[in-house]
Amino acid sequence: MPSSNPTAMEECDDKVHVALGKSLKKAATLLQWCFTHFRNTHIHLLHVHQPSTMIPTLLGKLPASQANPQVVSAHRIAEREETKRLLDKYLSFCRAAKVKASSVVGEADQVQKGIVDLVIRHNIRKLVIGAIPENCMKVRRNSSKANYAAKNAPPFCEIWFVYNGKHIWTREASETLSRLSSCAQRDTTSAESLSCSSLQYGMNELFHLECLQSNSTRTTTSTAQSETTETEATFLSKSSSCNSHCSPQYSAGRHLDTPSEIKEETINNQLVEPKREANAATDKALAELLTCRKLEVKANEAMRKVNLLESAHAHEVKLRKEVEDALRATVQEQQKFFNEKEEIASELRRTMRSISLLSSCAHETNHRRDEAADELSLIQASISNLWHEKQQIRRQKMEALRWLERWKSRGQVGADHCNGVIGFAEEFPELAEFSLSDLQNATCNFSESFKMREGGYGSIYKGEMLGRTVAIRKLHPHNMQGSAEFHQEVQVLGSLQHPHLLTLLGVCTEAWSFVYEYVPNGSLQDYLSRKSSLLPLAWNIRARWIAEIATALCFLHSSKPETIIHGDLKLETVLLDSSLSCKICEFGFSRLVKEESLYLPIFRFSTEPKGSFTYTDPEFQRTGVLTPKSDIYSFGLIILQLLTGRTPVGLAGEVRKAVSCGKLLSILDSSGGEWHSTVATRLIELGLQCCQPNSRDRPELTPCLVRELKQLHSSEEGSVPSFFLCPILQEIMYDPQVAADGFTYEGKAISKWLENGHDTSPMTNSKLIHLHLTPNHALRLSIQGWLCKS
Repeated sequence: MPSSNPTAMEECDDKVHVALGKSLKKAATLLQWCFTHFRNTHIHLLHVHQPSTMIPTLLGKLPASQANPQVVSAHRIAEREETKRLLDKYLSFCRAAKVKASSVVGEADQVQKGIVDLVIRHNIRKLVIGAIPENCMKVRRNSSKANYAAKNAPPFCEIWFVYNGKHIWTREASETLSRLSSCAQRDTTSAESLSCSSLQYGMNELFHLECLQSNSTRTTTSTAQSETTETEATFLSKSSSCNSHCSPQYSAGRHLDTPSEIKEETINNQLVEPKREANAATDKALAELLTCRKLEVKANEAMRKVNLLESAHAHEVKLRKEVEDALRATVQEQQKFFNEKEEIASELRRTMRSISLLSSCAHETNHRRDEAADELSLIQASISNLWHEKQQIRRQKMEALRWLERWKSRGQVGADHCNGVIGFAEEFPELAEFSLSDLQNATCNFSESFKMREGGYGSIYKGEMLGRTVAIRKLHPHNMQGSAEFHQEVQVLGSLQHPHLLTLLGVCTEAWSFVYEYVPNGSLQDYLSRKSSLLPLAWNIRARWIAEIATALCFLHSSKPETIIHGDLKLETVLLDSSLSCKICEFGFSRLVKEESLYLPIFRFSTEPKGSFTYTDPEFQRTGVLTPKSDIYSFGLIILQLLTGRTPVGLAGEVRKAVSCGKLLSILDSSGGEWHSTVATRLIELGLQCCQPNSRDRPELTPCLVRELKQLHSSEEGSVPSFFLCPILQEIMYDPQVAADGFTYEGKAISKWLENGHDTSPMTNSKLIHLHLTPNHALRLSIQGWLCKS
């Protein structure tokens, strides 16, 4: 096939259009060929965007006609943005080559038709397009875009077909329609054929122009469409008039002089009928085209109405869903109001019953008020006696504090002998430091006559220091692993303050000794074995001791951030003060155990058990793991001993056997008097639970269990109920205040506790969430009522 002259192309200054697709690689190759062959030429990038027929949605890809219009519109916008970015890349490539470039973009359902439409619309004279590297005929067969462009592009457009940077064929332009017709109809040479071919090309050109206008004006209004229809009708009328002027009668009046003219006239006469038929066919085609245009307008209008109906339907569905949701919410709210109404009605009925009961109680109270007036003087006298006793106890405490201050001041005067000794007084301001000579002077050099008890941990001596009787516990050196273990014991004992724990007054690091307050009434073992001609213990006193021991253990096990374990709990380590209240002492197995490692099997002690083997947890003997449940086991044996008065060896098995045989009363200690069956049954049950061989089966000492034990003995004995007593002072409360831990204390006692810098609970040793106090008016009225009855 003929091709263009390269020299002519290089010197050409006209604009050249390059048809580019979506492939960057092919586009770059095609542009590079244009840069080489069309120098100093303005390049126009020709691109036809083909909208996708399938729209991606949440339900998958759907045809554009079935998808939501909003989704279709958003997808079209995204496609156009992608096309714009693609053209920007092509333009940047041209700028990098220092070539003037611009872009021409069209949109069509078929790319090849869109290219031809743009050629016609923009009157493109030169076009470069990619093709398959074959001969010309094969190109037209295999390359759809190139084939379509070669066949349907206007004749005035010259097309270069390029593949992979190589020019393979050129379709040259023809300035006249007859030249294109002769190329398209190589087998026809007559004038009639040329005329028909020209007419056919004119119809094709008109058809392509109408199709292009149809694609570009689908979204225009019906007014513009009607104007187009009128234009077509005018063109039809003009065509008819033109054909009428071309009739044979126009030349009928001519004078025929020569034979050639006669022959031409004869040929013209023969062509009249074919021309008339061609004109009729043209008129019919134009009429059909006009009809198609009208139908297309109607179809577009129908599609617009369908889209409106779909949008309205979607809006209606949305509104219906909103109405259903609102209705559902209204029904739920109505049901909620109905339930609240029922609750309010029920509460109102309960309130009315309470008002009725309060009314009867008010009448009874008014009746008793007169009776209580006579007893008021007796009550005042009792209160006065209680107040004097309270003041006496406070004086004793103040004397102890003053004695401690005097000892500390005395220790500061003679502090020279304490060089090299750990300053526990600085770490624990409430503890005093004693020297070895102080303890030797207090006990006559640890005389045997001053020794009160010999234990597995050491000896306990009675001593006199500054006019005060104290108890000195001197540890055996072989039981301590060094100053670290002794320092740990001081940390444990120095941080504890509880009504049922023996108070530590000071330490002596030289003699590895502790100085405690002295309690005069011995231990529970002394009372249970009736040493020193002590009177038998009543069962209600034993029940109170069990509750007091449980209170102290609950305090130890609830310590934060580390749990404190006694490790050597038995009757000998529970002492009795002047008011026969329990004081737990001798923390031989005291340990600070972190909560996360409390029940881990890897936790072991470095020393063998130092306490009594009889009270030792059997699980601890097997595994070597000491837990709070070890103290629970020892506490269970103490309960069973206090109830039966027997030794702890094999006691749990004997009690289980008696309970299973229904002979519970036969094993109770008769010296305790007539036991209350409910109290005895509950305490026996608790003791057996605590003595379970497996620690998982033993209960935990919770504040609820402690409160239950207090109520057991206070509800049966005629003494003051335990919940009327302040946990700190162990006295009747006259100003009960509730702290953040939920316990009630005497107002002055808990206030002094907080003023001394404590932010933990006196009962559980856990940190208080706040330091506010709330008056317990109900308890105060109960205490006053109990005092009136007493």
